[in-house]
Amino acid sequence: MCGITGWISYRRDLTGQQASLDAMTETMSCRGPDAQGSWVTPRAALGHRRLAVIDLPGGAQPMEARTDDGTVAMVYSGEAYNYRELREELRRRGHRFETDSDTEVVLRGYLQWGEELAGKLNGMYAFAIWDPRTEKLVMIRDRMGIKPFYFYETDDGVLFGSEPKAILANPLATAEVGPDGLREIFSFAKTPGVAVWEGMRELKPGHVAVLDRSGLREHAYWQLEVSEHTDSQQETVAHVRELLEDIIARQLVADVPRCSLLSGGLDSSAMTALAAKQLGEQGETVRSFAVDFPDQAENFRAMDISPTQDTPFVHAVKEHVRCDHKDIILDGAALSDPAVRRAAVGARDVPVGLGDRDNSLYLLFKAVREQSTVALSGESADEVFGGYPWFHDERREAETFPWLVGASPMDSTGVLAEDVARRLELGSYLQDSYASAVALTPLKEGEQGLEKRMRQVSYLHLTRMVQSLLDRKDRMSMAVGLEVRVPFCDHRLVQYVFNTPWSLKTFDGREKSILREATRDLLPESVVQRKKSGYPGSFDPRYVAAIQSQASELLSSGHAALELCNAGVLREAVAADGATITAQQRGHLERALDLAVWFDQHSPVIKFN
Repeated sequence: MCGITGWISYRRDLTGQQASLDAMTETMSCRGPDAQGSWVTPRAALGHRRLAVIDLPGGAQPMEARTDDGTVAMVYSGEAYNYRELREELRRRGHRFETDSDTEVVLRGYLQWGEELAGKLNGMYAFAIWDPRTEKLVMIRDRMGIKPFYFYETDDGVLFGSEPKAILANPLATAEVGPDGLREIFSFAKTPGVAVWEGMRELKPGHVAVLDRSGLREHAYWQLEVSEHTDSQQETVAHVRELLEDIIARQLVADVPRCSLLSGGLDSSAMTALAAKQLGEQGETVRSFAVDFPDQAENFRAMDISPTQDTPFVHAVKEHVRCDHKDIILDGAALSDPAVRRAAVGARDVPVGLGDRDNSLYLLFKAVREQSTVALSGESADEVFGGYPWFHDERREAETFPWLVGASPMDSTGVLAEDVARRLELGSYLQDSYASAVALTPLKEGEQGLEKRMRQVSYLHLTRMVQSLLDRKDRMSMAVGLEVRVPFCDHRLVQYVFNTPWSLKTFDGREKSILREATRDLLPESVVQRKKSGYPGSFDPRYVAAIQSQASELLSSGHAALELCNAGVLREAVAADGATITAQQRGHLERALDLAVWFDQHSPVIKFN
């Protein structure tokens, strides 16, 4: 796993721009703490930061491949889980390899298949290849958008990077945010391709973008499609289990220490149990980590998305599968440390406002990184199998994104100043965004009623909500140099389950019926019967008191970020009783504090027209 960046220019001579390339590359030192590399020619400058995971001595980048017509170069981030099969196929076609890395397989795959390489890869990846033979840059992102990729068109080429901060480090890019950028920040409906910053775009999942002297073109090489599901319930369960066995086996491949992120929910427990089974056959024990908070049992408040505490279920899995487990305990003082907030906001490049949930994830990953370099995560299983509570109640019928219906803790728009809220018209923006997303849903001919609606709801989650969660996971983990792999995002599993009828996905009257049945034999009964419970938040009263104090100081500081905020709403949240403060009030405090950090870090120029 790595950080990549680059600059293509058809009129400038980039051989004199090493300092700018180094500045872009250095912004991602956390993504690649093991090595730095650059490659500069008149038309192309590529930068790379490496986190060594496979073939530690042999996978240095940027990587070159010499041909009779010129040297093709690549910067690559991610993992190709089928690289061994591809390497054998390429060897049969006459290619010779100098390393054991998946990077070289991808580069030589391009020499063999060109842009068609994208459809042959199984994994999480974002990479750019400069081909001097045609003076073109080929940019490719994995099917589900697990790894990030941003680009910024210039007057004679493009800048690109794993994160916006790499692009913003170039003097040609400006840190401006317009109305749609602000709408994206406050809507929690992540529009594919939108990157918040003016002039910047995100390469869409499953897309290829090609730049040459005639301009930049982007097209999809993969997207969710409808097909007839003919497997019986028993066959469906068996096939999901078979897929999961194969996926976990592929994603356990690494030349560095691995572990599992265990929450005690069905998703992470099934993943951990499968990993334990496979590693056990090799004489190894799976290592696992969970997050917890002091006095959580006394302070915990059940919510719709988090009805139960994690710890009892985590420990049940630990005993059942006999993993080498460690709880990472995070107290209010650690979570409210302004330095941690700065690190979390800096990692994400935008002020998302999830507060303690972002801070704790950052600290959890930081602690895990001290003992492991690769971690497996249960992320996206709820989107794939239909695990969220709003999949199963009246919220699924709402003409908007279901996760935003009602008093959602993700909605902190109330913190906006009234004039800002009026100018942004977030309600209209969300409706337009929802309508556009639903219109793209692939449907079977004649599909009606509940099956049609649930296909739409699944599509919204797999193309919108999952993008926010995968981006969060990537940024927080890579901020500490930890590679997190997401088995439930394997496109084969996603495509298969997407076409499984809703009636079959809920055959036992519950959420995630297929996953539960496919892994029941590996899990303690308490976990098999546990309801969905989201990533935990802290209920430590010291944390609430700390952010109220910090927000009070912010209000009296005259900070530039307050121009976007409703001071009255913030004062009410600051004055609220810590024992009865609402989730929305906490969200207002978190959003304002994140905005202040974001302004400090990026000095964004806010434009409303």
